[in-house]
Amino acid sequence: MNLQALLIAAFCSTGQSGQAVVMQPFRQEIPGGKVSFEMLPIPAGTFLMGSPETEKGRSHQEGPIHPVRLSPFWMGKCEVTWNEVDEFLISTDQPPARAVESSRQKMDGITRPTPPYIDETFGHGRDRMPVLGVTQHFAMEYCRWLSRKTGRLYRLPTEAEWEFACRAGTTTPFSFGNGNGPLSEYAWYAGNSGDSPHAVGSKKPNPWGLFDMHGNVSEWCLDSFVPNGYTQFQRKRPADNPFFPPGRDRYSHVVRGGAWTDPENQLRCAARTGSSAKWNQRDPGKPGSIWWLSDGEFVGFRVVAPVDATENPEMTRSLRHQKTP
Repeated sequence: MNLQALLIAAFCSTGQSGQAVVMQPFRQEIPGGKVSFEMLPIPAGTFLMGSPETEKGRSHQEGPIHPVRLSPFWMGKCEVTWNEVDEFLISTDQPPARAVESSRQKMDGITRPTPPYIDETFGHGRDRMPVLGVTQHFAMEYCRWLSRKTGRLYRLPTEAEWEFACRAGTTTPFSFGNGNGPLSEYAWYAGNSGDSPHAVGSKKPNPWGLFDMHGNVSEWCLDSFVPNGYTQFQRKRPADNPFFPPGRDRYSHVVRGGAWTDPENQLRCAARTGSSAKWNQRDPGKPGSIWWLSDGEFVGFRVVAPVDATENPEMTRSLRHQKTP
């Protein structure tokens, strides 16, 4: 499905209630600054999550394949950049609760990151560059701040939402084919990156208009990483909006998409990685920062905006503070 077809489908997308959901692309401005970003509609749909045993580079934790049914949502056209996050880092306000916060979902106590142990950009620059080296806690707190700031609910994508959007209606290992094609036209990875991330949106997008779903920086998902989690799902009946809620433990949580440091097989739509304490080895603090990754410079994120703004609080609030691994 190309972008034009996606927009037609998204405009008439149907939520779980059976009612039509009107969706269009939009540009979100961050109040108080001069920064904005684009969001694209992802229609409701059902797909097969995971990879077949015959897929080259496959890991056992990518199976078994199982059907998943998702509600519609919007997803960031690009990975979150330093331009956007810098608004969060310098913000001194605590915006009041808005209509986006239901009585079931009170987004209280947003905090901002402590100073990083090392240069947060790892020397890769800031303008139009993807955020990197941040923890899942950082990404979730940024989303809560952004929700307060804009009045629209933002959060990380679930692992299922991420794979659905990455596949963009395809069933091949990559959104552009089986991997024998022009990976370098779509992704920054170990084979062409020059050992550095690049400005977002500088490669071709996937069929639904999303950039850098393969490579550049790996992207945090909402879920806890459960290596054999797919075995819990039925093979015939679709799982509705599945996810493994993040808890108080620091590790492990899901990252997807592969990074500029990774080989081709790590960039596949179904490839899964779990975070590790090794990503913060050089942090002199014990147990280490809950905001920054001293050895995980390859990790960033992108945001989604669900149609249903009254979701369970588990979908938005980080529970991790100073709990050790």
